Amino acid sequence: MLDSTGNATNQFINPFAIARDPTSGTLYITDRDNNRIMSYASGANNGELVFGFYGGAGTNNTQLYFPVGLYFDSITNSLLIANYGSNNIVRYVFGDSVWTLVAGNFNGSLGATSTTLNGPVDVTLDPMGNMYVADGFNYRIQFYYAGQSNGTTIAGITGVIGNNANTLNAPLSVALDSQLNLYVVDTYNHRVQKFLRY
Repeated sequence: MLDSTGNATNQFINPFAIARDPTSGTLYITDRDNNRIMSYASGANNGELVFGFYGGAGTNNTQLYFPVGLYFDSITNSLLIANYGSNNIVRYVFGDSVWTLVAGNFNGSLGATSTTLNGPVDVTLDPMGNMYVADGFNYRIQFYYAGQSNGTTIAGITGVIGNNANTLNAPLSVALDSQLNLYVVDTYNHRVQKFLRY
């Protein structure tokens, strides 16, 4: 990649996350400030636009607004995208021209209820298709059963910043281990927290 910002197929403006297709080796990258997802075949220097477009930030289902977190779902041949600027999680199925809403509001409004988000920054799935979302500025991790849009807080306390064992301060990344224990990058507390399987 070039050491410069831009919207060419070998440039980014604040790339944020990478997901990999384990079968093909293709990398998918959230190009946050270009409001797009790019793909790079194994060994390629130039990418291809997957979804979104430069300068096209918006809340309708043909646009992205500061996409940050990314998860490749091989079962549904899709990408789950933490659409930070729209305060939602969306699913883009390869080949479609629109995304579908998975969690949060369609219109991009933020909130702190069980059906709303405030600055979601990461998303992952467990083998059953249940979803875990780092809801960054609600200071919590939300859990969604497969196919559901009503979340349960499983780490942190909604709207509460803290540094004890039960609170978070800007949780920005989530990961699961093989026993489905949850790991949270608790950014402003300068630590990684482990939570036992939900």
